[in-house]
Amino acid sequence: MRTVTISGDTIRLGQFLKLAGLADSGSDAKAELTSGRVEVNGAPESRRGRQLRRGDTVRGARGEVTVG
Repeated sequence: MRTVTISGDTIRLGQFLKLAGLADSGSDAKAELTSGRVEVNGAPESRRGRQLRRGDTVRGARGEVTVG
């Protein structure tokens, strides 16, 4: 599993999906979230605005990434 480092203390899930390469664009991130294919820390998540913190794990169709 790879780690993607963020500059601040938190990042929104939609932004992180793009940063980590789990989505190509904002609309792609939205489609991933509404499809039910995204999990945060093992639980399904559909909110683009969900705040992520270092140590959180995000899984999508393209893989699994830890927030660093």
